[in-house]
Amino acid sequence: MLKLHLLQEQRFTRRIQQLKNFEVEAQTCKPSGQIRAKKPRSGQCTIEDDPGCCKEGKLYSTYKCSPPVSNHTKATLTLNSFEAGGDGSAPSKCDNQYHSDDQPVVALSTGWFNKKKRCLKNIDIHGNGKRVKAKVVDECDSTTGCDAAHSYYPPCHNNIVVASQAVWKALGVPLSQWGEIDIYWSDT
Repeated sequence: MLKLHLLQEQRFTRRIQQLKNFEVEAQTCKPSGQIRAKKPRSGQCTIEDDPGCCKEGKLYSTYKCSPPVSNHTKATLTLNSFEAGGDGSAPSKCDNQYHSDDQPVVALSTGWFNKKKRCLKNIDIHGNGKRVKAKVVDECDSTTGCDAAHSYYPPCHNNIVVASQAVWKALGVPLSQWGEIDIYWSDT
C-alpha cells in the first residue's frame, strides 16, 4: 500500500513538473533589452521622410526570443524586397544571395530564425483565406537596429515574418492592402 502511494505521488509530481514546463514554453517571450536610437548620418533614414525610421534618442525593445512555434503560429506579415538594391541592404544571411521579388521567400524574427536552423527550409503561411509555401532566406534582426548597419530602422518585433511580393500575391492580398497583415505559419 505504501509503495502504491509513493508511486502515485511520484507520477503526480512528474505531471505537475510537465505542466509547469508547458506553461513556461507557452508564455510569450519578453524583451531581452533596449537600445537607444542613434542620429542618422546625413541623407540616411529620417523620421520626417519615413515614419518607420528610428527616432533619435528613443529606446527600442530588443528580443532574443520569439513566441513558441506550433502548427498554427500567429505572426505579423510585412513586406520587403530581397532583390539587390531593394529594401534590404545586404544579401540574405542563409545563402549570401539576393532573391527576386517573384520568388516566395521570407525572413523570420531572430528567435524563429533560430541561429540559421530554418535556413533554406520552407514554411507554410496562412493568411487572407489562402496558403502559400515560402523559403526562409534571411533573419529580421530583433536584437539590434537604429544604426547604420540596419539603415536606422528599429529592431524587428519578435513575431515578424517578412515576405517578398510573391508571397503577398499568392495570398491574394490586394495591392492597396500590402504592408502588414496578421497571419499564421508553421514549419513544413
